[in-house]
Amino acid sequence: MSERMKDMTTGKPAGLLLSFALPLMAGSICQQLYTMVDTMVVGQVLGVEALAAIGAADWLNWMVLGIIMGFTQGFSILISQRFGANDADGLRKVTAMSALLSAIIAIVITAVSLLTAEPLLRLLNTPSNILPNSLSYLQIIFSGASVVTAYNMMASILRAMGDSRTPLYAMLVASVINIVLDIVFVMFFHWGIPGAAAATVIAQVFSCVFCLWVLRRMTILKMQKSDWQPDRVLCRRLFQLGLPMAFQNTVIAVGGLVVQYVINGFGFIFVAGFTATNKLYGLLELAATSFGFSMATFTGQNLGAKKFERIRLGMRSALKVAIVTSLIISVLMIAFGKTVLMLFISGDAGEVAAVLDVAYTYLFVMCTLLSVLYLLHLYRSALQGMGDTVIPMVSGVAELSMRIGCALLLPIWLGQFGIYFAEIAAWAAAAVILMIFYYRRMHHLLHGIPDKRIHVTHDGIVVDEND
Repeated sequence: MSERMKDMTTGKPAGLLLSFALPLMAGSICQQLYTMVDTMVVGQVLGVEALAAIGAADWLNWMVLGIIMGFTQGFSILISQRFGANDADGLRKVTAMSALLSAIIAIVITAVSLLTAEPLLRLLNTPSNILPNSLSYLQIIFSGASVVTAYNMMASILRAMGDSRTPLYAMLVASVINIVLDIVFVMFFHWGIPGAAAATVIAQVFSCVFCLWVLRRMTILKMQKSDWQPDRVLCRRLFQLGLPMAFQNTVIAVGGLVVQYVINGFGFIFVAGFTATNKLYGLLELAATSFGFSMATFTGQNLGAKKFERIRLGMRSALKVAIVTSLIISVLMIAFGKTVLMLFISGDAGEVAAVLDVAYTYLFVMCTLLSVLYLLHLYRSALQGMGDTVIPMVSGVAELSMRIGCALLLPIWLGQFGIYFAEIAAWAAAAVILMIFYYRRMHHLLHGIPDKRIHVTHDGIVVDEND
């Protein structure tokens, strides 16, 4: 086994989860760093209006990324289970079919996103003074959707086999390239927002190439011609795993778009404030997503090896670490949030003060219940690792309902202040559903009770009994 890969079916769960999650956190920090540098350069060099333009495009960008990540993460569930079951032939076949499906998805997403970008921005009531810049930003970002799909597919394959270091190195390379190009394109070439978008896409190309180089060197993934022969049954199973996760991310994004619609109605100052805080959202969430990826891989491998008790022990360890981490991040953000937010904001004193007030209030509200977001990621990832992508999808619908309900109703009673609570209410609704079903699934696994969504075959592979 390559030293990059990690067998999570043996050893202490806490140590394995942490050692797997830490490189992912470092990679996320790098990713957030170049996202923040994009925003800092735009906000400081081009001003509040340009900052608002990027913010108005955020949720549309996230929707496309969420669909891509949903499919690729869904595909990786079977990859981790084949790896945990030591099924090398099955691993290669699943990987090949995942790659073929990802290529098809990339083509479709690129075409649809480019065609719908402008109509959706107008539908969201994007202020007319920022709409052209928002559109040019999205057109360049969406043109690179195939690169994003390739990177996420390869990163998901690597994580499924326990390799969390390669995505870290890829993000390190991409971060450095993106930061340098941001400065060159925006500050020296004066390309404005299109320059910032182009820097991001070019950086993603390098991270994609790096992951491909590593994958091609893995002996266990040396493909044979037969591996690339289309397998309709396997492709259908992969699609069944990926589609609910893509749909889950889509409905979450739809909720975000409704919130964006409400925010747009308050004017570009309010949009700029939310944009500044949303660029810190990644920092708030980065440990949560890393623990989530770690838990999904841990669960998938141990389910493939039929070591169900280890899943329960792993979740217990992960919960302790996640809650402590979320509290530390919350305290740091509340203490130093204003200082960090000022890195994104420039303009006259009145504008800066107004934007900072919106941004810090939103940041403070999210920090008070950040631990709920961490619970959400752990329980959702554990269920996905078990092969259950339907309940996470249901939780996404709950997020959608709560986010939209709060965004539309609370401002009626609380004014602008009400919009700050839409996000944490959405977290809470989803987390409750995920917790209930996770413990139900675990009870069934530990006691050998048949479950409609989880059935383990003789070789440890999880299937849906309806298949």
